[in-house]
Amino acid sequence: MAKSKAPLTIFVSSSVYGIEEYLDQVYALLSEFGYEVWMSHKGTIPINPNQTALESCLRAAEDCDLFLSIITTRYGSGVVDDQPGVTHQELLKAIEKKKPRWIMAHSHVVFARTMFRKLGAKNSKQRIDLLHKLGFSDGNAMKKLRKSEELVIDDFRVIDMYEAAIRDDMQVYQDRHGNWVQKYIDDRDINLFATFQFSRYRQVEAFLQEQLANVGAITDRVSAGESQ
Repeated sequence: MAKSKAPLTIFVSSSVYGIEEYLDQVYALLSEFGYEVWMSHKGTIPINPNQTALESCLRAAEDCDLFLSIITTRYGSGVVDDQPGVTHQELLKAIEKKKPRWIMAHSHVVFARTMFRKLGAKNSKQRIDLLHKLGFSDGNAMKKLRKSEELVIDDFRVIDMYEAAIRDDMQVYQDRHGNWVQKYIDDRDINLFATFQFSRYRQVEAFLQEQLANVGAITDRVSAGESQ
């Protein structure tokens, strides 16, 4: 009896705080479509006990078949000194490894980037300089406002993530590949994007497998005829 083909693995990378329900819905959708879903929120990322949590996450980003990043207004945990956070590093690893990737960014992140650009801060360094001028000692995280329940973005490195996703580092726009980033507002946008993109991907994969099987069957028949 032939072994069944292993399901495609999809790594869902995001901060968790505030969108737990969204992530539960995404996990359920992708699982229903037949994927093996790797998600830290659900505890389904392959873990090597001899590695740090960061190393396990980066290995997952490197080993997965598909990569789904949800850039929220929260930068997430695992921030050490001036190093990028865990979800930020996961995204950079997926880009480095040229993983097929689908990326969503909260509309507030896109809006914040637009406002910074209108103020003349068109890259990470200029944003940090501007925040320093405004009195924030940490040029990325708005620590002075973290006690406020009205806080919209807790760390402006989410904009760095967005710019990495759209391949803003590449000067020639035509050379940017995998740079589609879908803006979202709530769980309805996330579910619509995930449903359309990934249910469709499985259909296309099934179609291609069927065509390859047909070609293989024809080749076998031709070979059998020639040998007679």
